[in-house]
Amino acid sequence: MTIEERKSYFVQLGKFLSLFGDGTNNSITISPQNERFFNELNDKIDQSIHYNGWFTRKNVIFSLQQWSKALTKSNLDKWLEPYDLDQTGQKTVAIIMAGNIPLVGFHDFLSVLISGHKVLVKQSSNDKQLLPVIAGFLMNIAPEFEDRITFTEDRLNDFDAVIATGSNNTARYFEYYFSGKPNIIRKNRNSVAILTGKESKEELEALGQDIFRYFGLGCRNVSKLYVPKEYDFDDFFKAMYPWNTLMNSAKYANNYDYNKAVYLMSEFKLLENGFLILKKDESFGSPIATLFYEEYEDKKQLQEKLQQNKENLQCVVGTVAKVHFGQTQHPELWDYADGVDTLKFLEKL
Repeated sequence: MTIEERKSYFVQLGKFLSLFGDGTNNSITISPQNERFFNELNDKIDQSIHYNGWFTRKNVIFSLQQWSKALTKSNLDKWLEPYDLDQTGQKTVAIIMAGNIPLVGFHDFLSVLISGHKVLVKQSSNDKQLLPVIAGFLMNIAPEFEDRITFTEDRLNDFDAVIATGSNNTARYFEYYFSGKPNIIRKNRNSVAILTGKESKEELEALGQDIFRYFGLGCRNVSKLYVPKEYDFDDFFKAMYPWNTLMNSAKYANNYDYNKAVYLMSEFKLLENGFLILKKDESFGSPIATLFYEEYEDKKQLQEKLQQNKENLQCVVGTVAKVHFGQTQHPELWDYADGVDTLKFLEKL
């Protein structure tokens, strides 16, 4: 299977995933060969919501749409152009996936297969419904994938390299356990936004996507704000208001109530609007329904501080940052998690 063939199969996958829209386009027709997988994935979306209370149909569909938009020939060509992947040997790469947001491990899955290797997948129990159907679709259009894709719930055996994602605690275990194999070990990361006080209404509303999509559970979700001294949060809170419907989720509402009660009992000074708590805190990772913030006076000193903490950060968002407001949940194929070039790692195996 050549690299061009592999790319063509993932382009077909992208077109298949485009069938899962937001319900506004009723003109899409499903071909007979795709109908079985469409119905199966549609059923698994509902099952995934049952197994993970943080998953919603809207968020799962959002994830599928993002991957549909990413898996185009032009995107794949641009992503893969710097690498020589036609001569890679078929090594078996184990992937230990997280389950915090839908299909969070798909980029690793894609990277291993597009590079010509075999993949051994150990999924999180929180997100194990969707990817097997996608793998089944690939194997149906390209039977060569049948001996290249394996899922397991048992202890990992017979692999040549590993990509593992987990918390900082599990990462220490991974680093010890997989020290004898080529590996990429991913830890906790958070994203922050820098506000200047000059943001437009539209920019602040876009920031709401960065904060609240997937209930804020992803490493690309903004969990902390840097604001100028004496920043007025009034416009910020107004822009966030459309997300008040998150309180319709019992899990989100319970976290909001719990965290608010804990902070008030501890007599912390808070700002809140009925569904989001703002707490002044130097930490990067805030609890669900909470956003930390920190004031700054000197932009240069702030940039130096962020640079010193780059190992803890996934995205820095803002008009003065690399990632623009509203874009954290729209990464390109070449936007690697933790800044680690996965394809370069796979190319060298």
